[in-house]
Amino acid sequence: MEIRYVGGPTAVLEIGGVRLLTDPTFDAPGDYPIGDRALTKTAGPAFGPEEAGPVDAVLLSHDQHPDNLDRAGRAYLASVPLVLSTRSAAERLGAPVRALPDGESVEVGRVRVTGVPAQHGPDGTEHLVGEVTGFVLSGEGLPTVYVSGDNASLDVVRAVAERFGPVDVAVLFAGGARTPLVDGFLTLTSDDAVTAAEILRARHVVPLHFEHWAHFTQGRDTVERSFAGFGDRLRLLAPGDVTQLS
Repeated sequence: MEIRYVGGPTAVLEIGGVRLLTDPTFDAPGDYPIGDRALTKTAGPAFGPEEAGPVDAVLLSHDQHPDNLDRAGRAYLASVPLVLSTRSAAERLGAPVRALPDGESVEVGRVRVTGVPAQHGPDGTEHLVGEVTGFVLSGEGLPTVYVSGDNASLDVVRAVAERFGPVDVAVLFAGGARTPLVDGFLTLTSDDAVTAAEILRARHVVPLHFEHWAHFTQGRDTVERSFAGFGDRLRLLAPGDVTQLS
């Protein structure tokens, strides 16, 4: 398996001859409106859609926030054959977006993509933050990969671990995101990401979505400190970096 980090929540995953892209964000730094608020992007991607190249599918955790799907990302979706996401994203965006509900699977080449829960904030906040999903990738002779999406709940991680654990690779969206919208974290903190990795008994951990936006309360330095005991199990990538996992 190979992972190439674009920036924010965006990475190219190559597994079993299949190319997947997570949460497309290719816009430049700036303020991006969301309702009567705005989220501030502090750094652009390491490379754009052209260098990302063709993919077999996009794994879109949700469409309603510009830090997970921005303007350039929306344009990019028109060039891909399949986008797997939430039911509400499929309703809003239309083809090629396909809903992948919890527990349902789609075969993309040799890779089975299964929808799993995600909770984008404290209990009882879905009506504020909207629907989000995570993914598990698996297949005969392939590593099992968990892509968390914007999940803040360790109980959700435990449920995923009970069904699919241990996992070979945990791609964890972190950063301890916070906004005035809710009282609590919207994504895993660095310490919670460590706990999640332990719950999943992950052989490798690849953090995403912990930098490049002003609403993150934690970043690369806290990830490094929290995962200090993980050695080379942690693959903390710089934008543009590629890591090989076996």
